[in-house]
Amino acid sequence: MAEPDIVQDPEHGAPEDALLLPVTEEHPNSDRCQTLRKLSHIRLYKKRWFILIVVCLLNSSNAMIIIGSWLNMTGSIVRSASEINFLNSGRSNLIYLFVGQSICAVAQPLVLFVPAKLAAVWFPEHQRATANMIASMSNPFGIFLANLLSPVIASQEKYIPLLHGVYGIPAVIACILATAGVNEKAPLTPPSISAVNSATEPFFTGLKQLMKNRAYIILMICFGSGLGIFTAFSAFLEQILCFNGYSNFIAGLCGALFIVFGAIGALLCGLYVDRTKKFTEVVKICFALTSLTVIAFAVASNLKNIAPLLVVICSLIGFFGFAIYPIAMELAVECSYPVGEGSSTGLAFISGQVQGLIFMVVFQSLTKPYAVSPLSSCGMNQTEIYDWSMATLVMAGICSIGACIFIIFFHTDYKRLKAEAGTEEERPEDALVQE
Repeated sequence: MAEPDIVQDPEHGAPEDALLLPVTEEHPNSDRCQTLRKLSHIRLYKKRWFILIVVCLLNSSNAMIIIGSWLNMTGSIVRSASEINFLNSGRSNLIYLFVGQSICAVAQPLVLFVPAKLAAVWFPEHQRATANMIASMSNPFGIFLANLLSPVIASQEKYIPLLHGVYGIPAVIACILATAGVNEKAPLTPPSISAVNSATEPFFTGLKQLMKNRAYIILMICFGSGLGIFTAFSAFLEQILCFNGYSNFIAGLCGALFIVFGAIGALLCGLYVDRTKKFTEVVKICFALTSLTVIAFAVASNLKNIAPLLVVICSLIGFFGFAIYPIAMELAVECSYPVGEGSSTGLAFISGQVQGLIFMVVFQSLTKPYAVSPLSSCGMNQTEIYDWSMATLVMAGICSIGACIFIIFFHTDYKRLKAEAGTEEERPEDALVQE
């Protein structure tokens, strides 16, 4: 049997006692032999945590790493220009504001599609769900910080320029870190077996495969409905609660705890899934519990003087609902492998954005206008307020239908894990090198 060659890592030097598989029984240029050569030396790089931090900064400031970072920073700077006096004449400040916000919006898809790809390419299989969770939850965490800091910093109109400057800081830092430190799309040596063949499918070929994948279509539609419900819930929470006299403080507290407990739920479920690989079970349980809590909110939000109960319900919606997001992204990759992670997760996210837009239009059309009541807290200068009782019940119904469809009809094999397990048997046990 021929002696195996030793592969030199041009960036990190010689591997640490890494073994290569001798391949003599097949033609040396066969696809299997070439794949086994790549798998024979698997390395974990500390740099994966640096790239994760950059993605988190981008996600939090924005609520493809380098293009997105430049677009995000440019948009933040242009947006801040709306507060510079000598640049503004007439309504030009609104032009700067809209142009800057539009540039940031263009950057958003490039940033939000990154977590699953980052986790697949840079992290080993026992850390993928956790990495995806951290990168994904940084976006709602950025929204939480914005809601927390805005009233504190901009307590008066004269402090709005300072507010724009503060919000531009994460975008600038992320751009600098991404440009200076993220100089490769993947590590020289893969951290896992599936990372070797990550995103090898052409985009349109992968898209065709996704449209023929029954499990993926169910996941895309049901996850998209859940994401759309959460988008509408976050946008309309204050309007829903003020009709029955709940103050902006209560609405803000519900929104803040919605995100905080969501991050806790995502963290706990992400760590659990990394250890157990029970993607489907966790998503189904969380989906069912989320629908129950949304039903509870639809009932409780139409009652008066139960603020503590509403706070608890919103916290539970966040805890169970946000836990679905990163794990569903990993599940989308598992059920559609070997389609690229960007395609499978991106299409599911787009489904959520489209459904969110539809839901927001539908829910608003279901509201009923009423004359301003002394019991309402919806604002002093409004001529009418809106009853959201029908809209919240429809919201709960859609969430429940989506949960039932997913729980009953979604079944899949974990194709990526299965492929890794099959190749793992042919790889030396000590071929993994960790920095």
